Amino acid sequence: MIFLNNCIKSNTRRKIHNFFKDILESVSGTEQDFTEGRLSRAIFLLSVPMVLEMVMESIFALVDIYFVSKLGSDSVATVGLTESVITIVYAIASGLSMATTSIVARRIGEKDRDKAGRAAFQSIITGVFASLIISIPGIIYSSEILRLMGANDNIVKELSSYTSIMMYGNIVIMLLFIMNAVLRSSGDAAISMRVLWLGNIINIILDPCLIFGWGPFPELGIAGAAIATTTGRGIAVLYQLYLLFFGKRRVKILREHMRINFTLIGHILKISFGGIGQNLIATSSWIGLMRIVSMFGSSAIAGYTIAMRIIIFALLPSWGISNAAATLVGQNLGAKKPERAERAVWLTAVANMILLGSFGLVMVLFPATFIGLFINDSDVVASGIYGLRIISIGFVAYALGMVLVNAFNGSGDTITPTRINIVAFWIIEIPIAYLLAVKSGLDENGVFVAIVIAESLMTIMSLYFFRKGKWKLNKV
Repeated sequence: MIFLNNCIKSNTRRKIHNFFKDILESVSGTEQDFTEGRLSRAIFLLSVPMVLEMVMESIFALVDIYFVSKLGSDSVATVGLTESVITIVYAIASGLSMATTSIVARRIGEKDRDKAGRAAFQSIITGVFASLIISIPGIIYSSEILRLMGANDNIVKELSSYTSIMMYGNIVIMLLFIMNAVLRSSGDAAISMRVLWLGNIINIILDPCLIFGWGPFPELGIAGAAIATTTGRGIAVLYQLYLLFFGKRRVKILREHMRINFTLIGHILKISFGGIGQNLIATSSWIGLMRIVSMFGSSAIAGYTIAMRIIIFALLPSWGISNAAATLVGQNLGAKKPERAERAVWLTAVANMILLGSFGLVMVLFPATFIGLFINDSDVVASGIYGLRIISIGFVAYALGMVLVNAFNGSGDTITPTRINIVAFWIIEIPIAYLLAVKSGLDENGVFVAIVIAESLMTIMSLYFFRKGKWKLNKV
């Protein structure tokens, strides 16, 4: 018996030692070949830095809205309205990063780092041109954009500088997405994590300094929040460029890669169009939802904005886990191991459902605790509580759905999620939101219910098409 107890204790100590050893390896950088070895360990090594990366992004989202909320509900509403519009930038950046992920991961799975470097450079060039097309009209018509979104006169006349600066700085958003996709899909998730931590820590430090004029900094109000965000992200982008051009990572851009290759750009665009379309459909639906919410005043917009920031806080770590599925699918399909790719998706989905389901339970039970951290306005708090509680009910379904969608995208099949999004977000979500909010008298709460219905339907459809298995045959 004593011998058995000693064996159990020894085995437990060994497992604990290996666990912390894996954590250290995951955050410091690993040379693990993700097409070989134990899948659970591969998922862990990729997920830990990706989750930590998204945790920092979540923290920044909350800190940013915390400081802005001190300026009043109109300032919070301005951030919410601007982000609803700038999600178009996120959609394009995300679509290009999906294409980058699938191509780079395949080339790494095929052990062809030269082609991975060429694809990385062409993705960066494509992102630069896309951002320039967006910047010019966004800067010129920032006030008109806010008015179109239902903003009041004070927001349009006094606070539109926030929108102008964010649209001007969309190039750093674009490049941050694309280059982190290169690092992450190649297996350098720890480096991707450090990049985002650097940018967001700078954001957090500069936010109160520029908003309130702390120390030697000027008091810029809401414009200071936009400058802080753009500055932090800009420094992160410079760090990414250094890593890809001068670092010693799995993907390195060499001088011979730095020629515009229109054939490869066309291939990237072909894959990214599905991703861009998929995200534009989803994000344009968010613009539609915000427009419906704006019908009920600034308090409703502010409550919705704060609730969504808290929800993003919970969802972003889960996106980190689901990004591991995209990398593993791409690399293992490149290594001609489709069954291993599928097993990786199921294992990642289970982990994600446990994590996000736990977050959802806490938010359903204690929504007032979270909303009350940001604002004292009773109308805003009441609206935010309902929104947070209702949307959190669907977290388990969201967790499965986001992993399945990332699996499709990692395989290079960006069209299937696009079709699913058309049904879920345009045909179902927007009409139901309008009917429940406006016609049924539920006000902004009708929008929250519509979100749960649409996201759950998206998960069901994704599960159906994933089980059919056609994504395994996709060529990149």
